[in-house]
Amino acid sequence: MCCSGFLKIMMFIFNGAIFLAGVAILAVGVWVKVDSGSLLGVLDNIKDAPAELGQLANVAYLLMGVGGVLLIMGFLGCCGAMKESRCMLMLFFIIILIIFIAEVAGCVVVLVFQPLAKEVLEDLSEKIVASIKKDYGKDESLTSLWNGTMEQFKCCGYRNYTDFDGSPFQGNRTNSMYPPTCCSKTEICAAAAAENSNVIGCFTMLLILIEDNAVIIGAVGLGIAALEIAAMVVSMVLYQQIGNK
Repeated sequence: MCCSGFLKIMMFIFNGAIFLAGVAILAVGVWVKVDSGSLLGVLDNIKDAPAELGQLANVAYLLMGVGGVLLIMGFLGCCGAMKESRCMLMLFFIIILIIFIAEVAGCVVVLVFQPLAKEVLEDLSEKIVASIKKDYGKDESLTSLWNGTMEQFKCCGYRNYTDFDGSPFQGNRTNSMYPPTCCSKTEICAAAAAENSNVIGCFTMLLILIEDNAVIIGAVGLGIAALEIAAMVVSMVLYQQIGNK
């Protein structure tokens, strides 16, 4: 009985942690989805983008899916331990095992994609710059998306301020003017001020974002995987003990 009680407590602890991790991942997924100023939103609007980038742009749905499933599994594991239900414990073990395998596959994809990120984004450079020159200042949705992105990440254009040369944004202006974010020290952003400000392009910021997030995702994934392994071991021991009663 003492051992059984200890195992139940451990199940509650592990599944409580899995439940909270699910809530956190779900919240991050929702935030990425509703954040209209995200760089992922810019990538999502690029036509004929590589399939690899499409997977990156849909990361919000992946995060929401994984978070939702972990949330449900944490609740299911606690219920199974409390009610001493072998059926619920076995279902919990099988689904957590499937999630664990999926997470390992996801980590492999992240590790493979990270070295290719620069190459993929460089290949998109011409298409993205062409869309800026064609629609920035004319298409309200694209203009708002770029403004939000540049303000959020303190960057200018995709490569630099020259991406806006010849765009509709400059069409009704006598002087070459650029978005305010392209100039760090003046509100009136003319060509000379933009050149002197030397604000980096969003391409560089996106690479930094991918590299930093890959490390964070890897660390979080490793922590969740350890919790899942511990929860699976405890659930099977508890499953076996309930069967022997």
